[in-house]
Amino acid sequence: MVLGGGLMEHLLRECLNYLAVERGLSENTLKAYGRDLSDYLKYLRKRGILSPDDVSSKITRDYLSRLRNGGSSPATIARKLAAVKTFHKFLVRERVTDKLPVADLRSPKIPRKLPRVLRVDQVELLLDQPKGSKPIALRDRAILEALYGAGLRISELLSLDVDDVDFEEGYIRCFGKGSKERIIPLGSYALRAISDYIKRGRPIFCKKHPDSALFVNTRGKRLTRQGCWKILKGHALRAGFREIHPHVLRHSFATHLLEAGADLRAVQEMLGHAKISTTQIYTHLTREHLREVYMQAHPRARVTSRGKTID
Repeated sequence: MVLGGGLMEHLLRECLNYLAVERGLSENTLKAYGRDLSDYLKYLRKRGILSPDDVSSKITRDYLSRLRNGGSSPATIARKLAAVKTFHKFLVRERVTDKLPVADLRSPKIPRKLPRVLRVDQVELLLDQPKGSKPIALRDRAILEALYGAGLRISELLSLDVDDVDFEEGYIRCFGKGSKERIIPLGSYALRAISDYIKRGRPIFCKKHPDSALFVNTRGKRLTRQGCWKILKGHALRAGFREIHPHVLRHSFATHLLEAGADLRAVQEMLGHAKISTTQIYTHLTREHLREVYMQAHPRARVTSRGKTID
């Protein structure tokens, strides 16, 4: 992201700093805001607008029309519009201007897609892929067990330090969005996998470059997002799955807990969701699971009086 030295660019930097310090947004979220707002400022410059006082409601509506006509998806438009609204609200909050030209803008409705989830037997097949006792196998097994065992985001997994795992109490400490700390219980499989890796795998990688990071690459450096993605993709292919995103294990973690009767609020806390509505999407999946069980098991669910099956 390259910013110029004009007034609007200066205000953008101030806004991003506010979002980082006051709101505690993650680095990835800040980068997204920066990209979206840089695009918005380019549009304003083309319209000859160099000051917040010159931005009118018509200008922001025209920008929204430009996004719609440019073929952007509803999700992309909603994200960019959220960034623009945040920027202008920041300007009013800081008394840079008293104009709020985004008050009447409406975000497009985004069709809610149900997340992809693996069955329990599919998860077990995936987690069983790292074979043997070599350091790489021990590390990969610990990564997969931690992703599924704690429902971690990949960014949370990669930011873990060795001291964040409490083996005596059986929990893991991580920092989620907004640097919010949460404590997540870990099952025996995940604890054993991580313990084996720390004792017999990680020391091999960290001989020359001691690091506090829990998960490291073969050079002893903290594992990157790209490196973790490559690990997961490789084991998924060996298990016979098409490409699996790390979030699939997080989705599976939540869904399997709810299917087993876990409290929705407890799952929300373990996932680190700020709103219960975000967690509730998994209840749709559990309802689909119950329907499948019913249709397969109930003697009058799929058969008519004439013996014909009903789809």
